[in-house]
Amino acid sequence: MRDAQFGELPFLKYDNAVETCVYSPDGTSFAVLSDNTINVYSTSNWEKTWTWSEQSSVAYSPNGDRIVSGSEDSTVRIWDVATGECRCIFIGHTSAVYEVAYSPQGTVVASRSGNGIVRLWDLESGECRSNISGRGYIYAMAFSPKGDVIALGSDDCRVRLWDVASGEWQCRQTMLGHTGSVNKVLFSPKGDYIASASDDSTVRLWNVGLRSSRKISNHHSVAVTNLKYSPKRNQVASCSKDSTIQLWDALTGAHNRALTGHSEHVYQISYSPQEDRLVSGGFDRTVRLWDVESGTCLRILTGHTSCVNDVEFSTQGDQIASSSDDHTVRLWNVNTGKCQHVLSGHTASVWVVTYSPQGDQVASADRHETLMLWDVKTGERQHSLIGHSKGIYSIAYSPSGNQIASASEDMTVRLWDVKIGICTHIFIGHQQGVTRVVYPPQGHQVASTSRNEKTVRLWDIKSGECRHTLVGHEKEIDTIAYSPRGKVIASWSDYGEARLWDVATGECLWSLNHDGSTPSTNNYLSHPFQWMSLDDDSFITGDGGGSVKRWDVLSERGQYRVHMRWRSTNGQLTVEDACVQDVQGLNELNRRLLKQRGATGEPSVPLREASKKVMDMASVVSKLKSSSNAEALNPPSTSLEISFMRHSEQQIQQATDAETTSEN
Repeated sequence: MRDAQFGELPFLKYDNAVETCVYSPDGTSFAVLSDNTINVYSTSNWEKTWTWSEQSSVAYSPNGDRIVSGSEDSTVRIWDVATGECRCIFIGHTSAVYEVAYSPQGTVVASRSGNGIVRLWDLESGECRSNISGRGYIYAMAFSPKGDVIALGSDDCRVRLWDVASGEWQCRQTMLGHTGSVNKVLFSPKGDYIASASDDSTVRLWNVGLRSSRKISNHHSVAVTNLKYSPKRNQVASCSKDSTIQLWDALTGAHNRALTGHSEHVYQISYSPQEDRLVSGGFDRTVRLWDVESGTCLRILTGHTSCVNDVEFSTQGDQIASSSDDHTVRLWNVNTGKCQHVLSGHTASVWVVTYSPQGDQVASADRHETLMLWDVKTGERQHSLIGHSKGIYSIAYSPSGNQIASASEDMTVRLWDVKIGICTHIFIGHQQGVTRVVYPPQGHQVASTSRNEKTVRLWDIKSGECRHTLVGHEKEIDTIAYSPRGKVIASWSDYGEARLWDVATGECLWSLNHDGSTPSTNNYLSHPFQWMSLDDDSFITGDGGGSVKRWDVLSERGQYRVHMRWRSTNGQLTVEDACVQDVQGLNELNRRLLKQRGATGEPSVPLREASKKVMDMASVVSKLKSSSNAEALNPPSTSLEISFMRHSEQQIQQATDAETTSEN
C-alpha cells in the first residue's frame, strides 16, 4: 500500500457484511471480521497471513504483537500475530463475546458478552478479576488513556466508571442524564472527558471529576453504624456493631487506634466541640467518655436500663445528653461523670436527642409521636410538641435555634417554634414514612427523605412549597446531609449508592458506589455519611460490611477571562468596555462579585472555593492605566484580552502583572 498511487488503491471483496476492520498500532497489518471469521492481512502486499473462525470480535494489543478475539463459543482468546498460534483461552462467559479491548498498558483485557456482562481479565495471572453485571445490559465499553478506569454504557441510560488500577475493581462514578440506552462511550485523549452516544438521539460530554475512593477502614468486621470527622485532628472515628470504635487518619487512611470496652453494638459516637474527647453509646446500656489522644476510657456513665440510642455533647462541651429505650434522656456532667438530670415523660423508646445551637435547650423524640423540649440547667420540660400521629425518626434545630424540624412515620415533616411550642408548618408530599430531616447552613429550607420511597424532597420554609423532589436511587435511602456550604446535598442509600445533588436546580451532579457494600438490615443508620471538608469536596462513607471510605471531588482550577476594549489618545489609556466571561470553578461569593462586574457564563458544577478573594477588575484596569508603556499602545482602538488561572491571590497578582506587561 505504501507504493500505491492515487486512484489505484486495491480493495478486498467479501461475500458477506464486514463487521469491523482494525489496524495494528505499527501499521504493518490489519484484521478484518466478517461472517464470524477473522482474517489478518499484511499492509505491504495485502496477503492473508492468518484466519481464525468462529470469532465475533477483535482488537490488537498496544504493541501489536497480540490480537484478542471474542468467540461465538463464549471464550476469549489471545493470538500471536507472528505465529498465528492461540496463546491463551479465557473461559467464563456464558454467551458469545461481542466486544473485546486491551487496556493501554496491555495488562488487562475487557470482554463484553451477548448477555450484557463485562469481564476483566488479568493477562499475567490469566484470572478473571471482575465480573460486572446486574446494573443494566451493557452495550459499550472503553478504557481511559491511562488504563486506570473503564467506562461502561448500558440500557439503564447510565455511564459508569469502574476503577481498574487499584485492584479493588469498584464502580467509582455514575453519569446520569441520558433517557435511552447508551450505545457508545469514548474517552478524550487526556482522559478528563467522556463522550457518550445514546438511543435518545443525543451525544453527551461528561467531566470526569471524581477520584476513586480511598479505603480507610477494613478493621470493622460487621456494619458501620456511625461516622464522625474531626477537622482539627484530620481524624475519622467510626463505630460498629462489632462493639468497637476505630480512629483513622483522614488524610492517609492509617489506623490510629481501636477504642474497646463496649460489650455490645455501638450505635452512636460524637466528638466534643474541642475535639479532644469522644462519647459513645450502645446496646450495652452504657455511655462511655474517651480521651482521643491516648485512647483511654475516662468514664463509664451508667444509669440507663436499656439500649442507648443517641449521644451528643453540649455546645460548650461540658455536658453530654443520652437517650435510651428506657424512655428517658439523661444529662451528664463531663467533669464529674455524674448524672445531672433524668428527663422523664416519654412513654416509648427515645430515638434521638440533640442540643440547640445556643446549648440552653435539649430536644428529644420518641417512637410514638412526641417531641419534647427541655431546659438544660433545670431539667424542666418546656414544651411537649404534639401533632404527629406516628413515631418520630429524626429532629433538627435550625441554625438560628428558633425552630426545630421533625420527621415522622406519619409521612409528614413539621416545623415548630421552640419559644412558644407551636407547629408553624406541615410539609405533606411523601408517600412513605419520613426518616430524615436536615437544615442547610443558611437555614432557608429543609430537606427530608423517605427511606422506602427512595426520594429526597427540598422544602422552602417561607412558602412551604416543595422546591425539588430528588429521584433516582434504586435502593432505600439511609442518610442525607447538606454540604458545609449548603450548595450540595448528599443522599446515601442501601447497597452503598451515594448521590450528590445541586440544591439550586435539583440536578444530580454525581453518583458513586461504595463497592461491595452490604445492605442495611432494618436499620437506617447502617450506611453513615459525613462531609469532611469546608470546601464541599470530600466526604466519608460507611457500609453494612464494616468498610469505611473517603471520597474526594477533584478541584477544577478556577478561571475566568477579562475582555476589555480600550483606546489610547496622546498616551492616555481609556477603557471603553469590559466584561468577564468563561467563569469556572469559583465559589458563590466570587461568582456573584464577577457577575456584578458583567460576568457571563456559569460553572456547570461549583466545586471548590477560591483560595482567596478574586482580584477586583478595577485593579486590572488601574494597572493598565498606570503602565509606563501606555503611550506606546497602537492602534488607537483595539481589543485586549487578559486571561489567567486562579491558584492564589499572589499567583493571580503575578499572572496579571505578567499579562499586562506583555500586552503593553
